[in-house]
Amino acid sequence: MRKEIKSFCTPIETDRQTDRQTDRQTDRQTDRQTDRQTDRQTDRQTDRQTDRQTDRQTDRQTDRQTDRQTDRQTDRQTDRQTDRQTDRQTDRQTDRQTDIQTGRQAGRQAGRQAGRQAGRQAGRQAGRQAGRQAGRQAGRQAGRQAGRQAGRQAGRQTDRQTDRQTDRQTDR
Repeated sequence: MRKEIKSFCTPIETDRQTDRQTDRQTDRQTDRQTDRQTDRQTDRQTDRQTDRQTDRQTDRQTDRQTDRQTDRQTDRQTDRQTDRQTDRQTDRQTDRQTDIQTGRQAGRQAGRQAGRQAGRQAGRQAGRQAGRQAGRQAGRQAGRQAGRQAGRQAGRQTDRQTDRQTDRQTDR
């Protein structure tokens, strides 16, 4: 669009002015386009950078969340496994201890029973032996005493008979 230029200018000057105006107009449009393009590029770059930053943060958060969940699951599994092993070991140890204690008690009981039985048999044997020994000794003692007494009595009777005979003979 051409503006009417005042007539006091020469045609060359008028052309110059028109050229200047056209240049200005063109420069403005070019500047606007350049500004728009620059703004778009800047916006795109900013958006990309923001997206990357957001993606990084999201990735980090996701990784942390995943790591936490994995760690929790691993910890739970490890705890369960450890608990099972501990329970098994405790059960085995308790069973062994109970078996040992029961075995000791059973051994003591069997030992007592066997000891009583052996003691009874040994006592009977010793009693029989002692009884025989005592019986023999008592028999010998009684035999001696009875023999002495019988001997005395026999001796007395003999003495009496002898005395009677002697008296009878003397009396005759």
